[in-house]
Amino acid sequence: MSVAGNRSLQKNTNASCMEWEMAADLEVTCWGGDWGLPSVDTDSLIVMAYIRFTGAPVKLNHVDNTWKTSTGFVPAMAFQEVIFTRPSGIINLLRKQKYNADYFLSAKEGADTLAYVALLEEKLYPALINKDAKECLNLLSYRLGMQQFFFGDIPTSLDAFVFGYIAPLYKACLHNSHLQLHLKQLHNLCKFCDSILSTYFTSEIQQKLEGLSPAMQDTVDANLQKLTQLVNKESNLIEKMDDKLRQSPQHRPIQTAVPKPAAVSDQSNSTQFDMS
Repeated sequence: MSVAGNRSLQKNTNASCMEWEMAADLEVTCWGGDWGLPSVDTDSLIVMAYIRFTGAPVKLNHVDNTWKTSTGFVPAMAFQEVIFTRPSGIINLLRKQKYNADYFLSAKEGADTLAYVALLEEKLYPALINKDAKECLNLLSYRLGMQQFFFGDIPTSLDAFVFGYIAPLYKACLHNSHLQLHLKQLHNLCKFCDSILSTYFTSEIQQKLEGLSPAMQDTVDANLQKLTQLVNKESNLIEKMDDKLRQSPQHRPIQTAVPKPAAVSDQSNSTQFDMS
């Protein structure tokens, strides 16, 4: 091999080593776990799942208060004096370090990923007030089918996003949540969450359980029981108020003439997501 060839090989090797060192020095701060989950925060779960899917050598730090972070937000990853606090930004950073879970996807599958992520953010994230959340879960269930992951046997960024959104809804201790009950009827989505937890997060969950002394576990259980009782009490109160409101005399709506709408120019706005 020529001297120029040796120099080129050495240059490429050094560049690869620098990329590995940069990735190895990365740390991400995420919200702590509960309910059998490595984190109870949707965005933190997305980032943690993507890191495990790609095998990126990123150190995970857990906090239980956002004031313990430099930005007050989670997840948070610092790189070259820039702090990334959104899943899309952190995922793009990892892709630049050659940890790309979507490298085998076609252009159409990449477009589908963007569409489903937008659907999750629009329909499922504001689930408590959005009546379309059940339809979103139905669509995800239909798209997943009998597959292990959304694009076959290998997890992608879409799997990380879906897991981050539905795992807390699936595992949280909720009382009489119609959306949670609906999710638990979609067995393939439940199996999807359980499979990711057992495959990629067994060590975290086991360490969390082993790290609690019997006294601490009793305290946690007592606090959770009190929280559950409080939520149940508030839920029953709201239901009673709603029943009284329905039984009370109601004023008939006043019918008024509907003014003819003025002509409006046809303009459309589009939202773009940077997931490249």
